Amino acid sequence: MKIICDDKIPFLKGALEPYARVVYLPGQEISAEVVKGADAMIIRTRTICDRALLEGSSVKIVATATIGYDHIDTAWCESHGIVWKNAPGCNSSSVQQYIASVLCVLAERFNLHFKDLTLGVVGVGHVGSKVAEAARALGMKVLLCDPPRAREEGPEGFVDLNEIVSSTDIITLHVPLSHDGPDATWHMFDSERIASLRPDQILINSSRGPVVDNPALKNALKAGRIKAAVLDVWENEPDIDLELLNLLTIATPHIAGYSADGKANGTAASVQAVAAYLGLPLTDWAPSAMSFPARFQESAESGCKPIISPRESAEPGSQHMVFSLDATGKTVQGVLSEAILNTYDVREDDEELRLNPELFEKLRGNYPVRRDFGAFVVRLLNGTLKAEESLTGLGFNLEEC
Repeated sequence: MKIICDDKIPFLKGALEPYARVVYLPGQEISAEVVKGADAMIIRTRTICDRALLEGSSVKIVATATIGYDHIDTAWCESHGIVWKNAPGCNSSSVQQYIASVLCVLAERFNLHFKDLTLGVVGVGHVGSKVAEAARALGMKVLLCDPPRAREEGPEGFVDLNEIVSSTDIITLHVPLSHDGPDATWHMFDSERIASLRPDQILINSSRGPVVDNPALKNALKAGRIKAAVLDVWENEPDIDLELLNLLTIATPHIAGYSADGKANGTAASVQAVAAYLGLPLTDWAPSAMSFPARFQESAESGCKPIISPRESAEPGSQHMVFSLDATGKTVQGVLSEAILNTYDVREDDEELRLNPELFEKLRGNYPVRRDFGAFVVRLLNGTLKAEESLTGLGFNLEEC
């Protein structure tokens, strides 16, 4: 059998080769001619799976190693007997880490105190729920907006979008992209809604680019009608608006969900889905142990006394990285910010994009190793119970001192 795979999906090479002929291509180069004789596909968002690509092919299953699936024409696939699978929740901890890092940078930039802030989370699925957990661990008040969940579960615990706009300091978007129906999200934040934001509010979008009307956001920022904005996703990617880029407080190249852990989860879900459908003995396949960012490895391997060193975890084949954090004289917010930014500082990705915006796709395709909070153990010195509870609430492991 023949399986077509996006060549930028990590950990994938070698998994399927014992059972199939595997063809790896850049996502945008996967064409109708290429897939014509294929049995299965494993893709990312850069491959548009619709009639133009799939009609007349022998493809039986399409698996995307992503949470989002708006790049798949699901209705057409279903009507033509093609099974499609996404990877719900695969990178939720990665996006949680990204937003936590963003919040720490915003707090530093604008002298904000988490305990005084209200975060509005729009879209409370796997990702939004994790983001809400992180915000609460930071000490923020959280308002949740998810109309489909509110209809299904009842309105308690949810607010509508108008209240999010009127009652929050920071708004973060975690919705799928949809164009039709009562919950359409295309230009959810259009010129009218953006105009209703206050001059002290901040907008974050790490969901899908067209959820926010980018020209309208640019005009609002130029006029000073909102305090700041953060974009990880853009309209017209990878050809992003450079004027908008220069107006943003934080700008990144669609990498919020790009931790090694999130990628591994997405790849595993895709391989398992294809294996289950095609009858391959890989239904419990998962990548082997993952590395850590080079700066952690360098610190652990240097001749100096390391404050960071590897420690075997309880899970076979995996590792945790331990680092020390002295809380003496620091507020809880200071302790949390230090822990978060030590493991992932979003400003590094922001700088790379600003220096090389024309390399948007390359920055994504060659993204350096980043590990979720759960891959780290904090050796907290002189910390308070509140700090310990907050660190574990973020997903860090703690080591007894």
